[in-house]
Amino acid sequence: MHLKLFVLSASSVMLWLAPAALDKTAAIHKALQGVSLTAAIACAVTAGNIARLQAEQNEIEEIKTRAITADVVDEIATSAYISQQQRQQEAELILASPGDDVEATREALEAIYSQSLQDDTSTSEHPDYPIYLEICKSREAGKSTTWIVENVLKMGGRKFADGKVKLQTLLNKFDGEREK
Repeated sequence: MHLKLFVLSASSVMLWLAPAALDKTAAIHKALQGVSLTAAIACAVTAGNIARLQAEQNEIEEIKTRAITADVVDEIATSAYISQQQRQQEAELILASPGDDVEATREALEAIYSQSLQDDTSTSEHPDYPIYLEICKSREAGKSTTWIVENVLKMGGRKFADGKVKLQTLLNKFDGEREK
């Protein structure tokens, strides 16, 4: 398209200047000058039409690009809104759920403190012993290993595997001392 535009523009200029190169004394000078000027005008009009079409195509492409950009921005905004709504719902669930577990936590703490008074001093002095007692209470209450790791040891998500190892270590350590 560009090549055609350039060729037509150059042709119109050459045809416009061509009659000046002809011999003015020739009999057909006026006829050649008229034909040359007419051809130059035709080339110039065709080049102008091509330029107009090209400008319209560029405008359409620009509108398409803006529409695609607006669509992408809208998609990102929608995704961010959905993500924010999910986080808000998760936060509301987290904030709402402690009301159910408060009573269980209170009972577990009471059991820990009452048992810590009865247990011997060597194991009760260990910093992990209260966690072990809470684990025992949770197991007696029928809580699953997953629940214990996530809620008692507070090791959910990416730390879940480490939490299972810590749970097993605590159980092995303090169950062994209890049997003594």
